[in-house]
Amino acid sequence: MSIFDGLTPEQLRAALTSAQLALIELQQGKAIASVSYTQGDGAKSLSRRVTTVAEVTMLIMQLQRALGIGGRRRAMGFRFR
Repeated sequence: MSIFDGLTPEQLRAALTSAQLALIELQQGKAIASVSYTQGDGAKSLSRRVTTVAEVTMLIMQLQRALGIGGRRRAMGFRFR
Protein backbone atom coordinates (compact mmCIF):
# COMPACT_ATOMS: atom_id res chain seq x y z
CA MET A 1 0.00 0.00 0.00
CA SER A 2 1.34 3.41 -0.98
CA ILE A 3 0.44 6.93 0.07
CA PHE A 4 -0.15 7.56 -3.63
CA ASP A 5 -2.79 4.83 -4.05
CA GLY A 6 -5.83 6.21 -5.85
CA LEU A 7 -3.90 8.75 -7.90
CA THR A 8 -3.80 8.39 -11.65
CA PRO A 9 -0.46 8.25 -13.48
CA GLU A 10 -1.21 11.72 -14.87
CA GLN A 11 -1.68 13.08 -11.35
CA LEU A 12 1.54 11.42 -10.21
CA ARG A 13 3.46 12.88 -13.17
CA ALA A 14 2.04 16.35 -12.42
CA ALA A 15 3.06 16.01 -8.77
CA LEU A 16 6.54 14.86 -9.82
CA THR A 17 6.96 17.86 -12.12
CA SER A 18 5.79 20.20 -9.36
CA ALA A 19 8.19 18.65 -6.84
CA GLN A 20 11.11 18.88 -9.27
CA LEU A 21 10.38 22.56 -9.94
CA ALA A 22 10.06 23.19 -6.19
CA LEU A 23 13.46 21.57 -5.65
CA ILE A 24 15.04 23.82 -8.26
CA GLU A 25 13.52 26.93 -6.67
CA LEU A 26 14.58 25.80 -3.21
CA GLN A 27 18.16 25.20 -4.35
CA GLN A 28 18.23 28.62 -6.02
CA GLY A 29 17.12 30.29 -2.79
CA LYS A 30 13.79 31.44 -4.20
CA ALA A 31 11.63 29.89 -1.47
CA ILE A 32 9.90 32.49 0.69
CA ALA A 33 9.41 31.78 4.38
CA SER A 34 6.95 34.56 5.19
CA VAL A 35 5.54 37.74 3.71
CA SER A 36 3.87 40.60 5.57
CA TYR A 37 2.07 43.57 4.08
CA THR A 38 -0.38 46.27 5.10
CA GLN A 39 -3.62 46.80 3.31
CA GLY A 40 -6.35 49.39 3.84
CA ASP A 41 -8.16 47.20 6.36
CA GLY A 42 -5.08 46.30 8.43
CA ALA A 43 -1.94 44.22 8.44
CA LYS A 44 -1.90 40.89 6.64
CA SER A 45 0.61 38.13 6.80
CA LEU A 46 1.15 35.01 4.80
CA SER A 47 3.47 32.27 5.88
CA ARG A 48 4.63 29.28 3.93
CA ARG A 49 6.53 26.30 5.22
CA VAL A 50 9.93 26.12 3.63
CA THR A 51 10.73 22.50 2.97
CA THR A 52 14.28 21.20 3.05
CA VAL A 53 16.09 19.90 0.00
CA ALA A 54 16.17 16.45 1.61
CA GLU A 55 12.37 16.39 2.05
CA VAL A 56 11.71 17.39 -1.55
CA THR A 57 14.30 14.91 -2.82
CA MET A 58 12.62 12.14 -0.82
CA LEU A 59 9.22 13.09 -2.27
CA ILE A 60 10.65 13.02 -5.80
CA MET A 61 12.12 9.56 -5.20
CA GLN A 62 8.79 8.29 -3.82
CA LEU A 63 6.89 9.65 -6.82
CA GLN A 64 9.41 8.16 -9.24
CA ARG A 65 9.11 4.79 -7.49
CA ALA A 66 5.29 4.99 -7.70
CA LEU A 67 5.60 5.67 -11.43
CA GLY A 68 8.14 2.89 -11.89
CA ILE A 69 10.95 5.20 -12.99
CA GLY A 70 14.28 6.23 -11.52
CA GLY A 71 15.08 2.98 -9.80
CA ARG A 72 18.55 2.45 -8.44
CA ARG A 73 20.87 -0.08 -9.94
CA ARG A 74 22.09 -2.90 -7.78
CA ALA A 75 25.68 -2.69 -6.68
CA MET A 76 28.00 -4.81 -8.76
CA GLY A 77 29.45 -7.73 -6.93
CA PHE A 78 32.19 -10.18 -7.69
CA ARG A 79 31.88 -13.91 -7.39
CA PHE A 80 35.06 -15.88 -6.90
CA ARG A 81 35.07 -19.53 -7.94
